[in-house]
Amino acid sequence: MKPFFGLVGLLLGLACCQQKKPDVVLAEETIVSAVASSSEKQKLSDYSFFTGSLKNLEPADGVVEYALNSPLFSDYAFKKRFVKIPPGQKAKYHPTEVLDFPEGTILIKNFYYPADFKQPQKSIRLLETRLLILEKSEWRPLSYIWNDEQTDAFLEVAGKSIDVSWTHYDRSIKKISYSVPNLNQCKGCHLKGDKVMPIGPSARQLNGVLPGENKIQLAKWKEASLIENLPPLEAIPRLANYENEKESINLRARAWLEINCAHCHRSDGSAKTSGLHLLASINQSSVLGVGKAPVAAGKGSGGRLYGIVPGKPYESILQFRIESTHPGIMMPEVGRKLVHTEGVELVRKWIAEMK
Repeated sequence: MKPFFGLVGLLLGLACCQQKKPDVVLAEETIVSAVASSSEKQKLSDYSFFTGSLKNLEPADGVVEYALNSPLFSDYAFKKRFVKIPPGQKAKYHPTEVLDFPEGTILIKNFYYPADFKQPQKSIRLLETRLLILEKSEWRPLSYIWNDEQTDAFLEVAGKSIDVSWTHYDRSIKKISYSVPNLNQCKGCHLKGDKVMPIGPSARQLNGVLPGENKIQLAKWKEASLIENLPPLEAIPRLANYENEKESINLRARAWLEINCAHCHRSDGSAKTSGLHLLASINQSSVLGVGKAPVAAGKGSGGRLYGIVPGKPYESILQFRIESTHPGIMMPEVGRKLVHTEGVELVRKWIAEMK
């Protein structure tokens, strides 16, 4: 996610791209050539992550399913996440950042849509599987696109648009051209400093349960010898589930902003020049955007003067940008084409209750 303020797509966006050009901004033909000449597996089935029919996503031995307390919004796509940690190796606990995974770890994220959101286990269409592979101390992103027959997924580095439709919770029919990111876009969102890093699997995000289970995931990981240096569960920070209405508005809104925005809007993120830091652990109001003027002016501000105006969401740049779908205004800039209605409403209430 790039800065909330100003001509992000032009001024700050260009500045970020210029800074990262040697590592990130590669010509598409260069990327394709590099992958084609390497030993990358061309099919998802080549990894043997799953047993039986591939489309059922039944994990093989050594592949562990996990879930995040607050997942990134991706045009309402459902996701199933897995991790494969090399035998005998363990991830290292960190109280705030993503776990320190050992060499050879693979993070596996599957994106899919049910035909009917009220029957999420039926008529599922898998669209893509994204991998993050830790090799030689560097994370490499790869995307595999599922075929129409749902029998396998195939490596694609240039990205692709896929038409998809579904019956939404409110019984409306939604249609989008779903975007599989190219390699540059993957790197753009996953950069921390000058390195590609995972976004989701932190101890704070894993300090919760898988749907249908009742044991904290971190406890299960400890029992399976997948994590070390884990303190008592009661001492581990937890990111709120933004969908849980039993949590406070503040905790839920901050969790939504963290997972959707803070991978770029943090002190070492690609949008650090905005001065806007949206990790849920940040308490300084000006850094969150309260009373903060944008670093650059333009249509991205919508004529508004400050990032957040307490009590006035419709005068706040942050609110304006997260509820827009205009390419030059919307935040995040990539990863969505729809407005996350529930998330936008949550942030609106959060700002409205501010004093």
